[in-house]
Amino acid sequence: MIVSVVLNAALDVSYEVAGVVWDGPNEVPTPRHRAAGRGVTVARVLHTFGHEVSAAGLAGGATGELIRSDLASFGVPTDFTRTDRESRRIIWVRDTKRGTTACLREPAPYITTEELGRFAGDYRRLVKDATAVVLSGSLAAGLPPDIYATLATYAADAGVPVVLNARGPALRFGVARRPALVIPDIESLGNAPPRVSELIEAGVGAVVVPYADGILAVSRGGQWQAHGVRLPSALDQGALVAGLVPGLLLGWSWPDRLRHALALAGAADAFGSIDIAGYERYMAGVAVEPT
Repeated sequence: MIVSVVLNAALDVSYEVAGVVWDGPNEVPTPRHRAAGRGVTVARVLHTFGHEVSAAGLAGGATGELIRSDLASFGVPTDFTRTDRESRRIIWVRDTKRGTTACLREPAPYITTEELGRFAGDYRRLVKDATAVVLSGSLAAGLPPDIYATLATYAADAGVPVVLNARGPALRFGVARRPALVIPDIESLGNAPPRVSELIEAGVGAVVVPYADGILAVSRGGQWQAHGVRLPSALDQGALVAGLVPGLLLGWSWPDRLRHALALAGAADAFGSIDIAGYERYMAGVAVEPT
């Protein structure tokens, strides 16, 4: 079982109105609720391709129940630790008449020390039966910046490989635990990549860096670049992260890993739903070369 950790789960709430009235009431057809967050997307994609996966992390209140319910309707098992505070919501108001969209983001909930302790116990139980752990996405308020490093250490103690997708302090602390694969979460795809050679020297198994028009993979065995599919925004890279997990577990060649991951990134929406026909089309168009 692959454990996808979601430490700042969200619920996307979409309203569509033909001509939004900002200073008065609006009649809204049935709103759409979708579980969101990088780790949620990872879990959806892996489930779609037949991998045994569980979304684990933190979820609270009525919003947390809706997050669990949406993932259950998709067939993704969940093992969230309950928190007292409501999980965050991301509210989209789409004006179908004007073609405009407003996004309202609620703050991340504050996680207490007691809640973090309960989650740590739940996580260590899950890791015992895991084949891999994916640590990706933002952190809820109150969580220490080295939380991913701690979770990576628990996985290492159980002999479970870790895929780390993070940035800033969470990336810096996590890398010190020598995960099997690191995908730096850069602010925007136009930014300069981190110093990959330093990550490899620090003991990381391999590093995959996303760019606007492809990805670069670096391991001790060589370097490869894949292109042919333009990646979505940095916020929507969950499918790319998920696409790199099977190759790690099954020992695929790097060209096969990158081709699969890049095609998935192009064929997935922001929630992890896959256009299978699009995936097959992208697979045929991805080019991979050693560098």
